[in-house]
Amino acid sequence: MFRKKVLLSTVLAISLLGYKKEVGAQTNAHKLKVVNENLEEKFANVSPKLTSDNANPLLDFIFTADPTAVEYNGRIYVYATNDHQQYEKVGKDGKNSYEHIRTLVMMSSDDMVNWTYHGLINTAKLAPWSQNSWAPSITSRLEADGKTHFYLYYSNGGGGSAVLTSTSPVGPWSDPLGKNIVDRSVPGVDVGAPFDPGVLIDDQGTGWLSFGAGTPKTKYMPDNARIVKLGADMISLASNVSKIPAPYFNEASDLNFINGTWVYSYCTSWDERTEWPYSNIDKPTACNISYMTSKTPLDPDSWKYRDNYFKNTGEVNVGPLTNNHTHFFKFKEKNYIAYHAMYLQDYFGTKGGFRNVGIEEMQVDEGNDVNIPMVKATFKGPSQLNPLNPFVLQQAETTAGTSGHVRFEAVGNPGNMVAKGKADKQCLMVRGADFSKQIPARFEARVRGKGKIDVYVNNLKGTALVSLICDGKEWTTLSKKIERKINKGVGNIYFVFNGEDFLFDEWKFTY
Repeated sequence: MFRKKVLLSTVLAISLLGYKKEVGAQTNAHKLKVVNENLEEKFANVSPKLTSDNANPLLDFIFTADPTAVEYNGRIYVYATNDHQQYEKVGKDGKNSYEHIRTLVMMSSDDMVNWTYHGLINTAKLAPWSQNSWAPSITSRLEADGKTHFYLYYSNGGGGSAVLTSTSPVGPWSDPLGKNIVDRSVPGVDVGAPFDPGVLIDDQGTGWLSFGAGTPKTKYMPDNARIVKLGADMISLASNVSKIPAPYFNEASDLNFINGTWVYSYCTSWDERTEWPYSNIDKPTACNISYMTSKTPLDPDSWKYRDNYFKNTGEVNVGPLTNNHTHFFKFKEKNYIAYHAMYLQDYFGTKGGFRNVGIEEMQVDEGNDVNIPMVKATFKGPSQLNPLNPFVLQQAETTAGTSGHVRFEAVGNPGNMVAKGKADKQCLMVRGADFSKQIPARFEARVRGKGKIDVYVNNLKGTALVSLICDGKEWTTLSKKIERKINKGVGNIYFVFNGEDFLFDEWKFTY
């Protein structure tokens, strides 16, 4: 109820028929041409990611929003609000009013283009006392037991912020408190909506939590942004709640710690900028992301307004105007911003305000004063950091694009998903697979049920490189010799599959 009303405008049209574009494997100089055929005859639904070299949105088979991220063992893990749960409840003609969302989405990548879907965190089951789960924020720390502990904070509706913990980035998760970590019952929490938490751990190992929203005191200074120091256990409070004087503050608090500086970012309101005391800083545009910095975060007077650095996605023609929620992070020596935009509403046949997470590379001056230049939302998104190795076991839920509104279900260990077949054909695509040193001799896949997989490399034209047919009630690994030759290089792999009781878990090529 506290999320700003989504403003719907004309959705950016994405042509799916007759679309021609060169797909550049980001890691190789030579270009690969996308298939030039009517894919809507091949698949029931065609995702715009399958017919382009765009990296955004990260996942194209599920609506996601309000991203956060944490690095672990060479991968970046992204967590998001599950807009798809609302979409499935209200249907394509319904509205995204958020009240049915009680799960969070998990995904990860080691190359920023191919994303592994790790399924959902079911907050309704983990914290049955809670109402909703929106806008997660995560951090991690190596603890005395020798394990990395993950601390995931999220909005329990508009009434407060809750926390989950785990010793794995994909769970299992647990609810250590059985109540909100901050809400209006906590002394000093004097805002109407103590939600949208943003967490960080500083260079001393100390945790900090920001949050806030509600009815503004004035348009210019709403007085609803708050910060508090966390206890050593990361699930208690270790200071008084302090104010952050954020101009035109609306929601979406987030924290970063860079070179001894606390960096607070937030989404501004839709209000007209009638008051602005700075002559050397532009007024922030409506519903954008602005940032402030401090060396002493519990002192309200220490916070300095710096600038806005991310416009509303609708303002730069990446979908219609929407609310705004971001997190920036560093991964493999590059800085990135994660955000959401309405990338996929046409694909799912809706205009209800359903969002998807995208990522852009960004520049950050990490000097003593920390400076963040403007970054712009795009469809193209980040470049691929390293090629995918097709000769090691890969998960079917790792994709750079799909078609057919692919469904996945959880099987086995936490975070493992399998692709589910349907009567009509579906497609999973991975990008930038490295065949430059070896030509594959065989293909194998772990499957169950009755179905078929056709494997294509570089495009979807003509006869498949190899086909697997499965008809078994138990999980089995099928292997087949590849009779056709492919050229050496870096290319895309397409898995076309169908079968109503068919499950596809993992795959690899051998030589």
